Amino acid sequence: MNDVQQPDPRTPQQIRRSRNRVLALSLAGFVVLVFFISIAKMS
Repeated sequence: MNDVQQPDPRTPQQIRRSRNRVLALSLAGFVVLVFFISIAKMS
């Protein structure tokens, strides 16, 4: 078996940017979810 790991061609800045984008989308999704749950509880 060949377990040699290939280096990631992306720069650390690109990796950080994509990770931040995923984190921001997750946070926005959570905020929207909490908003709709609170609207549903009030009605």
